Amino acid sequence: MIRSAFATLLFVVLSLQFTAAADGAWKAGVAKTIITPDTYMAMSGYGGRDNPAEGKLTDLWAKAAALEDANGHRGVIITLDLVGIDRTLSQSICAALQEKYELDRSQIAICTSHTHTGPVVGMNLGPLHYLIQTDEQRTLIDAYAVTLQAKIVAVVGEALADLQPSRLSWGTGHATFAVNRRENKPYDKAPEWRTAGTLKGPIDHDVPVLAIHSEAGELRGVVFGYACHSTTLSGMQWSGDYAGYTQIELEALHPGCVAMFWAGCGADQNPLPRSTVQLAEHYGRRLADAVDSVLLTTALLPLSDTLATSYAEIDLPLGDLPTKDQLEADTNSTNRYTVARAKMLLEQLASGKPLSPTYPYPVQTWQIGSDVQFVTLGGEVVVDYAIRLKAELRGTKTWVAGYANDVMAYIPSRRVLAEGGYEGRDAMVYYGLPTAWAPEVENAIVGEVHKHLSPKQ
Repeated sequence: MIRSAFATLLFVVLSLQFTAAADGAWKAGVAKTIITPDTYMAMSGYGGRDNPAEGKLTDLWAKAAALEDANGHRGVIITLDLVGIDRTLSQSICAALQEKYELDRSQIAICTSHTHTGPVVGMNLGPLHYLIQTDEQRTLIDAYAVTLQAKIVAVVGEALADLQPSRLSWGTGHATFAVNRRENKPYDKAPEWRTAGTLKGPIDHDVPVLAIHSEAGELRGVVFGYACHSTTLSGMQWSGDYAGYTQIELEALHPGCVAMFWAGCGADQNPLPRSTVQLAEHYGRRLADAVDSVLLTTALLPLSDTLATSYAEIDLPLGDLPTKDQLEADTNSTNRYTVARAKMLLEQLASGKPLSPTYPYPVQTWQIGSDVQFVTLGGEVVVDYAIRLKAELRGTKTWVAGYANDVMAYIPSRRVLAEGGYEGRDAMVYYGLPTAWAPEVENAIVGEVHKHLSPKQ
């Protein structure tokens, strides 16, 4: 009788402990929706495209993963198969999400794949694309931004509605097709140098993986990143480039799973060789294999059920600003993109708004569990940032995404800024900023990241 009573009491206690553990576990929800334009419109990513898209290789997707920790604190990761988004559109999307779903700005992370075979998105890369378009194409671009926002808000709602008890775990894979494009020219020599083991320059070949499993063990979602430009393709057909093919491959390998890609600090990294669909598919499979290797052959590490989110905008300093006379001289340039930027900035001055010596740069961090630090940085961030932050923080436990929340320009390190070139200075014209960054940008950004994460070390 005593043993029976003890056994009953033990069962009740264990049941209560299990219930408490289940109640305190992660909840997660995933959803996706197609964002391929309904109409062939202007394409983004490369200059010199004077005609709209002419076909489709793959659909483009907006995907969302909603996370909720044991205390009910939520975070939403949004991934977009797009070249980037500008500050105005980002702010509009976040304001709608905050109002509809009662989210704080820090709880929303918008990441893009930076595919160069997607549509023009609002004023992102304005002088390169928007400002040189016909009235008809600008109308399509404006309409697409409205439709895009509505779809993003809807897919986030679906992910939140899908919240259910889940197991979150993480691991790190490896893929080697990214090449430092500043240090390995001409590009057509990359295969030879790879074979010889003589490729040069800093790289980041880590593949961070966040796995979302149901309580029954089914893979429901996988969020992963890689530091490499999505520039395998340059044709006139919609596609997610290699990152799109990776997501397609993973979802085929794991039916019912939503695969989500975020671009790392790959502003100075290219997939080499490139330029064919066969290569885009090949790199997609290689990256999928890297993710799948983590999912299937690596001991995935569980994440404790806590989530801390932070977001700030810092006044990132620019270099010496151009004068009005310099801008007026630029309107006579033989470079149509220089002319477009000059006219845009002169219109700003004419409206009574002076050129700003700083830019409101977004720095966001999530602490997922007790291990993973997810850092999302705006702009096209060079690989030096990921290398430095991993060295100064938690190595492969520190994930650094670029192209997030606001893609306003290239973000060079102090080294790249001093070296100059496309990523250091020349590309600024295509984004519409008036000049290059000041030398202190790297320390300003890294310092802000430390400010967010240091109390949680």
